Amino acid sequence: MADTDHLPYRKLPLAAAGKGFGLLSGVKVVDVTSSVAGPYASMLLSDFGAEVIKVERPEGDDARQWGPPFLDGQALWFTAMNRNKKSVVVDARSEAGKAAFRKLVSEADVFVTNQPPSVQRKLGLDYETLRAVRKDLVFVSITGFGLTGERADLTCYDLIAEGYSGIMDITGAADSAPQKIGAPAADMLAGQDAAMAVMAALFDRQRSGVGRKIDISMVESMTRFLSCRISSYLGSGEVPKRSGGTDSVIAIYQPFDTADKPMNLGLGSNPVWARFWEAVGDPAYGADPRFATNADRRVCRAEIVSHIQDILKTRSRNAWLDIFAAARVPAGPINQVDEVAHDGELQERGLFYTLKDEDTGRLVPQIGLGIRIDDEASFARSAPPELGQHTDEVLGMAVETENARETAKNE
Repeated sequence: MADTDHLPYRKLPLAAAGKGFGLLSGVKVVDVTSSVAGPYASMLLSDFGAEVIKVERPEGDDARQWGPPFLDGQALWFTAMNRNKKSVVVDARSEAGKAAFRKLVSEADVFVTNQPPSVQRKLGLDYETLRAVRKDLVFVSITGFGLTGERADLTCYDLIAEGYSGIMDITGAADSAPQKIGAPAADMLAGQDAAMAVMAALFDRQRSGVGRKIDISMVESMTRFLSCRISSYLGSGEVPKRSGGTDSVIAIYQPFDTADKPMNLGLGSNPVWARFWEAVGDPAYGADPRFATNADRRVCRAEIVSHIQDILKTRSRNAWLDIFAAARVPAGPINQVDEVAHDGELQERGLFYTLKDEDTGRLVPQIGLGIRIDDEASFARSAPPELGQHTDEVLGMAVETENARETAKNE
């Protein structure tokens, strides 16, 4: 094993496998998805206590190959989305595999797929087919465009969904090309939507005994993210344009340079506006009648921004952050990823940690749930699995023997 002592994750707090949250304890999820959106959805459910059976093709989840970087043979994109899961390899083309799959579904509360609807039907992974196996199943489909409409069978990745949604067109500087967000936002939002819908469906099933068909569209999840922008357009006719994030409905809500490093500043109310000008030592400017309301300040935005910029360049970022914190003015740094990962307060709250896998001794960096319940964070119960690590445990040796017999017969 390569020496990893120098890598950043070795500086994170070390955590042994924990209990996690138990709110969904007893719920079994069968997840046949790959990449990001589906695995993220099932990981969120696992963080709340659900048991997740990750059913993979013999070649495994696509994200297992998404590297470098790799750590101990696992792609780090994969390890970010797949803690608390048991990996089972099933060849759905064989009769034994189909039988094993039906058995898993018959015991599941939730089923998650990310195949387009025509592929779902072809493989027998559609709602109608699986509902016949378990009537009260909560069925979740996460696709690019949803289960209906002319685009339903088009393949989709996060990049494609961001383009459809409009977010790329308003991201970036005014003179730049459209830009993708620097994270798989459509994937992550769709995964969150799926997990939220599953919890609501399970709550309802407790009362009604009825399962549900949940249809999540990555494009729609990403588009809903733009609700404020779209609402503004619909009510005004003004199409938002790329501006480097300086065109907020709040007049002063953008990055500024300081004497050393850039920072963000948000003056979102009249009291905050007044406190800001007191803090920078120019209350008379803030009291100018021309700037009485946010609407007034938007008219004069260019002048105000120029004046603020001149003031902020006179001190360092940290000096200003201390001043604004004392004055209760919303301000903050523009962190790089390494600065975020080593933020002491975020680590203390359990957002970043290194998980020690008690079974193998592996150390795996993890980004936590970011939700605390009863003053506790949720720590992973188990590390992201190796491909097929739990096939025997979940399906039993009989299925493996039958699979081998079926493979030999086909050869």
